[in-house]
Parts: sequence; C-alpha cells; structure tokens
Amino acid sequence: MPNSTPLIAKASVTNVRVTPQKARRVVNLIRGQRADEAIRIAKFSPQIAVSESVYTLLNSAVANAKQKNPAIRDASELWVTEALVDEGYTMKRYRPRAQGRGYQILKRSSQISVVLSDDKNYRPISKAEQRKRAKAAVEATAVESTAETSAETKPAKKAPAKKAAAKKAPAKKAAPKKSAQEKEAN
Repeated sequence: MPNSTPLIAKASVTNVRVTPQKARRVVNLIRGQRADEAIRIAKFSPQIAVSESVYTLLNSAVANAKQKNPAIRDASELWVTEALVDEGYTMKRYRPRAQGRGYQILKRSSQISVVLSDDKNYRPISKAEQRKRAKAAVEATAVESTAETSAETKPAKKAPAKKAAAKKAPAKKAAPKKSAQEKEAN
C-alpha cells in the first residue's frame, strides 16, 4: 500500500553572485521537469554562471530526497514541483565619472530554492492559504472556548462611563478704567 503523503525534498542556495533576472532564465527551464532531466538541462545550459549553482542545487535536493526515503533509486522518480529565484543582497559600488561625480553600480545576488516531490501534481500550500488555515483554526478554538465559558456565565461588567469634557472658565472682566477726575480726587 503506497503512502498517501508525497515525499518532499527541499534545497536552497543563497548569495549566488548572479542577478535574479539571469538566474530565472535557467530556473524557468527546469520547473515542472523530472529531476534527472532538470539536472541535464542545468548542466548544459549556456548561462554558465548560474547553471553550475542550479546543477549542484538539484543534486543536493535529490540527495535530500534519498536521505528521507531510501527506496528512491535515482532522480528519475522525482519531479521539480517548485523552483524559485529571489533577490539576495545588493552590493553598492561606485565608479568615478566626469567632473568629480560618482556613478553607482549595483552588484546583485540571488537566492535559489528547489522543491522535489515524487508526486508530479504536488503543489505546496501558498503563504496566503497557510494564513487562512491558521486564522480558521484560531477562530475554531475561540468558538470552542466561548462555548465552554458560556456554560459558566458570569455577569458582564459594564464599560466605565466616559468623563465629561472639562468646561472652560469664563474670562475675567477687566476693571473699569478710572477717569482723570477720579484720579485727581484720590
């Protein structure tokens, strides 16, 4: 009786000194392929800088799968179900230019991750779906806990009344000015 849960093996590499745009050219070729075919594509692709990293990454993922399940004989039993390229760090360098100016050069890097599975149609759960499931689980436990506490109902406390706004004191009236005649009389 085969196991119902698919085997999932992951591998990732960070700080590959290739721009993500160039790395995606190779990774897009291997996505959805059988692992042995993906290794062959990565080994002979013309983008040498990234293809070497992807080749070793795929071999690492296959080794991880064999470690998880020793029944796997070779890479032909596995599929590349997910292959991603994310942006890594960016080194900023400057070139001298005319009239004392500096020209910025961005040296980009990539992070490449691969997921292999023995099920061709396996699709990992997206982050948004994971959040929805976690939220639903929290709400379900909240409903259960409120059902338990409703059995032990306690009188609800009233919210404290809001304070009235402070009233402004009336302005002081100035004393009436004395006329010149009253000043002489004093």
